[in-house]
Amino acid sequence: MFPKDLIRQLRLEPEKGKIWLGNQRAFLMQLPAFAAFRRELIAEIGIAHSRRLLARMGYAAGSNDAELARSLRGDESDHAFMAGPLLHAMEGVTRVETLRMEVDVESGHHYVEQIWHDSIEASAHLAHLPISAEPVCWMQIGHASGFTSAFFGRTVLFREVECRGMGHAQCRIIGKPIEEWGPDADQLELFGSTDYINASLNDPILDDALVVSDLIGAAPSFLATCRRIEKIAARNVTVLFQGETGVGKERFARLLHQLSHRADKPFVAVNCAALPETLIESELFGVEKGAFTGATRTRAGRFEQANGGTLFLDEIGTLTSVAQEKLLRVLQEREVDRLGGDAPYPVDIRVIAATNADLEEDVRQGRFRKDLYYRINVVPIHIPALRERPTDIPLLIRYFVKRFSTLHQRSIKGLSRAAVRALLDYNYPGNVRELENIIERGVVLADENEPIGLSDLFLSSVREPEASKNFIIPQQRQQIIERWLDEHPLEELINTSVSRAVARVHGNISKAARLLGITRRQLEHRLKKGPARISGDERVES
Repeated sequence: MFPKDLIRQLRLEPEKGKIWLGNQRAFLMQLPAFAAFRRELIAEIGIAHSRRLLARMGYAAGSNDAELARSLRGDESDHAFMAGPLLHAMEGVTRVETLRMEVDVESGHHYVEQIWHDSIEASAHLAHLPISAEPVCWMQIGHASGFTSAFFGRTVLFREVECRGMGHAQCRIIGKPIEEWGPDADQLELFGSTDYINASLNDPILDDALVVSDLIGAAPSFLATCRRIEKIAARNVTVLFQGETGVGKERFARLLHQLSHRADKPFVAVNCAALPETLIESELFGVEKGAFTGATRTRAGRFEQANGGTLFLDEIGTLTSVAQEKLLRVLQEREVDRLGGDAPYPVDIRVIAATNADLEEDVRQGRFRKDLYYRINVVPIHIPALRERPTDIPLLIRYFVKRFSTLHQRSIKGLSRAAVRALLDYNYPGNVRELENIIERGVVLADENEPIGLSDLFLSSVREPEASKNFIIPQQRQQIIERWLDEHPLEELINTSVSRAVARVHGNISKAARLLGITRRQLEHRLKKGPARISGDERVES
């Protein structure tokens, strides 16, 4: 019997011309109409663009269904997760049979294999088009990826390994985390393209939706972090942000402060690693005049400056043992002893700590107090690295290009295809901060009224071979490239690339520049600096 809790979510109001699924308005479309729409879409914009469009539409629908499932059945349970396939069936898309499901939220293991019986997309394809050489259930793959990613807070990508539109008896899909697909996980296919990123640079509709406390993202792992912050913002508990350098721990701390009842009070940020060891105590807890040589006046510490508001202690693992002891006392007693003072000062603050270190290991090694660790680790929140939220990279690119174009008063015409591909393939050891710096560099160095080229972004990739290790390159191609580089100087590689590009387009400079992912002006400069060899009698043309 079909679950009643899901059936109750579908409500018809024909007298009002409305259908509801949960609290979302829905509508019906007959299979022949959908099949005709799909055929016309492919005819107008081609298969590749149609696949991306329908997959992204399905991804959005899947994310909405995940919110409905979570609201009905709670978080992180098999019962709640199985609402996704059931909703797909109730919506008339397909009947899902689960062959294998291995999901362990704690370890991150995720593998799902399912069969789609009588897929509506396969039927729509076969109504007007011949048997396909590739899978055709693009919207449904988007839905499965969107639902699972939103539900578990990490990017899970599904692939259709058998499809009725290809002549198979049924459609069979496999889902696993995006990083486990390796080079098969093409981010451009499902989550955006060069044209999409460049077109969105001039789209004012998204401006307000992108920036929340200077945080940008829509990936499930990012949204899961934001949801946890929203849940505990009103509670006066100590929070520990954990994450790699550059993930934006202070920005998330500011978001937590802005959502709390302390939002109109001070937010004081302290980088503990930047404080000299001899000044840590006076900076944090304050000092009375004459407490030591050089203390010529009484000065409040950061705790008192944050009174009534929030104190953010970044890199808390670098505090000295004495400072750790005093911090523990402040958290327990809610009062501060200034250096050289006679009486404690009461403080009303919320403490948010952050670290990129393994504090549990520091506790085991005796470098960090166990009792202080338990005191600050009341609510731990993991901030995902940028490589864990790759679908946010197009949004971040767009935001940073617009922001730095305004800041530096530059007119930038988007990014070259090679530049976008490199930005999506890079693994960002420095996380969002590194992407921000890369985009600012590109905006500053790009030619006016031209797109940002690859050479504008990754200057260090030419001068520092180590940077190339951060790019995802198929192993065979990488070995060939490395052998070639061992035997030839870099200048020869550049000249060869330029020569081949110019020769392939019969000397057309504009087309050659597009092949190389640089501007026409940059290519002309290269040709003037050292003219590329053009095969045959081909002549350089504009």
